[in-house]
Amino acid sequence: MTKPKLQIALDQNSLAEAVAIAHKAGPIVDIVEVGTILALQAGQTAIETLSTMFPNKIIVADAKCADAGKTVAQNAKHAGADYLTVIDSATLATMLAAKAVMPNIQVELYSAWTYDLARQWIKNGIDQVIYHQSRDALLAGETWGNRDLTVVENLIDMGFRVSVTGGLTVETIPLFAGLPIETMIAGRAITGQNNPGKVAEEFQTVLTQEWG
Repeated sequence: MTKPKLQIALDQNSLAEAVAIAHKAGPIVDIVEVGTILALQAGQTAIETLSTMFPNKIIVADAKCADAGKTVAQNAKHAGADYLTVIDSATLATMLAAKAVMPNIQVELYSAWTYDLARQWIKNGIDQVIYHQSRDALLAGETWGNRDLTVVENLIDMGFRVSVTGGLTVETIPLFAGLPIETMIAGRAITGQNNPGKVAEEFQTVLTQEWG
């Protein structure tokens, strides 16, 4: 089973702070994400900067696109992004408009999706989803558990390439062992540490141990 990729979610309030972290952890991770908060603060410049820093890595624009899929995808692609996120409440038309420009779109799953909607996505060639525990849910005390793993397994069985995110740590990674997870997306567990490069290495070590 292929080892999941490791993605760093840069959700800093300033591009300077994000770049400082990226210098340390970016060379170690597989995917660099311009997080939603960073995108709102620094926009296209953030994508351009990080794609220039890491020309050989996948760059994700975490726009959580809800409308104007073609335009958002064009802008993100022009700035250097390889992947674009769309929110689960976006219409199928919006998702397909984005996918026509940027084939690698990822649907972030919050509370609007259903299995019926997911079947429509997969039928139309949208095969990447991000199973997400939101920052607010985690702050409210929710944790990863069997319910989450069941949903992830169901989505994989439907044919989706499933990434997971939301409060992931080195300690929670083994919960997913044995599942063909596409990408593990870590934010503050890496970016909030004094030595983000070292923590990124710890993530990669655990991923290799569990899936190697």
